[in-house]
Amino acid sequence: MKIAIVEDDINMRKSLELAMGDYKEFEVKTFKHAKDALKGLDDSFDLVITDINMPGMDGIELVKELNGRYEVIIMTGNATLTKAIDSIHLGVKDFLLKPFDVDALIGAIKRESKVQSVQKKAPKIKKSSNSFLGESDALSKVLNIADKACKTDASILLLGASGVGKEVFASYIHKHSPRSKKPFIAINMAAIPDNLIESELFGFEKGAFTDASEAKAGQFELANGGTLFLDEIGEMPYGVQAKLLRALQEKEVRRLGASKSIKIDIRVVSATNANLDEKIKDGLFREDLYYRLNTIPLHIPPLCERKDEILQIAEATCKSNCEKYDFELKTFSNEAKSELLDYNWPGNIRELISVVERSVILSETQEIQKDELFLNVRK
Repeated sequence: MKIAIVEDDINMRKSLELAMGDYKEFEVKTFKHAKDALKGLDDSFDLVITDINMPGMDGIELVKELNGRYEVIIMTGNATLTKAIDSIHLGVKDFLLKPFDVDALIGAIKRESKVQSVQKKAPKIKKSSNSFLGESDALSKVLNIADKACKTDASILLLGASGVGKEVFASYIHKHSPRSKKPFIAINMAAIPDNLIESELFGFEKGAFTDASEAKAGQFELANGGTLFLDEIGEMPYGVQAKLLRALQEKEVRRLGASKSIKIDIRVVSATNANLDEKIKDGLFREDLYYRLNTIPLHIPPLCERKDEILQIAEATCKSNCEKYDFELKTFSNEAKSELLDYNWPGNIRELISVVERSVILSETQEIQKDELFLNVRK
């Protein structure tokens, strides 16, 4: 395994080079500045280990410049949560706080070496093998962050316009997490009347209110051990937000009308298409809850920024609907494909799926024509 070490402190650099010299399976080359590393790195390197705080270009900027070409381990004597999260977003594998034992670094390197070895032996699997109907560079970047985040218990906030596939992302995160064998519960805040949200989330005891003829577990209890997905979190009533924050902090809930709390162990993924910063300024959303939910934000780009996926999604949806309705397989004419690509899709993936299903049902021949998409009306 060929490793690059980027460290401006000469004593630290020499110490690491000397310590790692005991491991014959590692070939090490050191660089004293990030810019030197950018000049000296080539395709033969497997791993980059870099300090964060360096003169000129720092470690985070270096990782951005590397743009995913190498796996990276960050080491720093001045760790902050912001920089740790920044490193996760950029695909960093490990984050080591100085001073650290050389054994800790060697352990991180060996873990990465094993992962790379397995990846090289594994057959290549296309992105379409997951629950997403298409693939694009924009989607791959978000999935790369999601793949790292899902292995942790950190709270994730999915941000993006309506219809971009936030629930698909939430389900993907759950399925690829250590909690995958446990329940995945999704609840839409905008779909529940304000006066019922509290009882829906936390449950209630018999007699807690007039219509409570029997006890009922809330969604937190039902999701215990698994993942609770809170969609449209920006629509949650302000009064319930404090109780949600307490449940997340204390890891326990209390049913309405109960005298004792129930311990819970869940991972929360939330989503919104609202501007929560504006809601906080307007006094409609709690700032402390926002930071609790927003440990790792995932910005899902709209479909108009994922053009490569449009025809992939359209064709996959067309095929599934033909099977669903027992039609012979239909295709899109070249003019119809151009129309699909030219349209801006303000309703995103949800709108595209709806348009394709309708065109499959209404088209008169096996080849769906431009006019059968009815996009001229939407334009």
